[in-house]
Amino acid sequence: MPAPKKTSRRALLVASAVVSSLALTVPVSHAAPKPTPSTSPSATPPANMSTVGGERLGQAGTQANLASGVPVLPKDLTARSWIVADAESGDVLAAHNAHWRLPPASTMKMLFADTVLPKFPKSTKHKVVPSDLADVGSGSSLVGIKEGETYSVHDLWLGVFLRSGNDAVHVLSKMNDGIDNTVKEMNEHAEELQALDTNVVSPDGYDAPHQVSSAYDLTLIARSGLQKKDFREYCSTVTAKFPGATAKNKKGKSVRDSFEIQNTNRLLAGDSDIPVYQGIAGVKNGNTTNAGATFTGVAERNGKVLLVTVMNPEKSEHNEVYKETARLFDWGFQAAGKVQPVGELVPPRSAAQASSQPGANDSGEAGGAGDSGKSSKAAVGAAAAGGSSGVGVAIGITGGVLVLLAAGAFLINRRWPLPDLVRRRGRS
Repeated sequence: MPAPKKTSRRALLVASAVVSSLALTVPVSHAAPKPTPSTSPSATPPANMSTVGGERLGQAGTQANLASGVPVLPKDLTARSWIVADAESGDVLAAHNAHWRLPPASTMKMLFADTVLPKFPKSTKHKVVPSDLADVGSGSSLVGIKEGETYSVHDLWLGVFLRSGNDAVHVLSKMNDGIDNTVKEMNEHAEELQALDTNVVSPDGYDAPHQVSSAYDLTLIARSGLQKKDFREYCSTVTAKFPGATAKNKKGKSVRDSFEIQNTNRLLAGDSDIPVYQGIAGVKNGNTTNAGATFTGVAERNGKVLLVTVMNPEKSEHNEVYKETARLFDWGFQAAGKVQPVGELVPPRSAAQASSQPGANDSGEAGGAGDSGKSSKAAVGAAAAGGSSGVGVAIGITGGVLVLLAAGAFLINRRWPLPDLVRRRGRS
């Protein structure tokens, strides 16, 4: 395996909207009204959607600037909502009903991880008691956690990311002072990220009235999560060993074997009708009755890092959500540098606030001590603390911060340390 190497990024200046609807807007929150109680989405997007990230992102239908030299969008897209964005600059290259509030299914686990993952060292052990699993929803995806067994936090996060295990989510939530507290913290973190379409009811994404997100929000959340080293490593892990149940062997000695689990992200692991996508590095898939199939992915090719979110394709073909995602990635990599953006991924509230404080400079680094606990959770470009042993190979972190400049523009100076998996699969 070749040694990982760092990839430098030039500072990208992203102008805010001041003249026309084609320009990007400053990160002012314009959220649509909170959703009414419902267990299934409407058939058409609402007339009034959020305009966070730009006026065009609040409009129904496909938003793209297909000028001369820009490749044509795929014609066979059936998803209710999708978005293609540059993960580093935050430019939204194209979108379709970006702020439509829809059930997110297990893509909600990205917000769960981004909220809870920094709280517990991966070596922390927890013995599962019956109450930890008492309220796991019927028909949930499970990794196979057993009452009375002890698991490390590392084991539990493997269960969350690879098998989308609702049982692992509930155990971690109970460790985090309970389901209600975890939901509260997730909603607070969504507000901090300006993911204002999102309303959490269950931390695992299980169908519930009022539980919604949007393609825009899921992309914001993924972008935030990918600042964390452990998040990147877990979401890019293809297979891992998971502890089984303790049993007696023939000699009467207690033994505990492990079993292999595989990532259910088909662009990462592949399937009979879909290959591993070139340059893929995560992030999270989901599927429930109300949500249909949902997926947010990140991939790198030729030095460009893109995020794509696809929600609920109408076409019922096997693995359709991954096939539509792959087509949008292909378009995005061809269009990058040629297409004028239709909006932007806004930074967290605290990033913009911190950048306006005395001591910020034009190199993308903020002076002064500040509150490291808050910034590690919220600021774009800040990496969470924690080891990386046991999962994948990651590249070293040199995180930047967003700096608020004149006219509402942002200077982004960052290196994106995606896992080595990208380096091995991402070369054309």
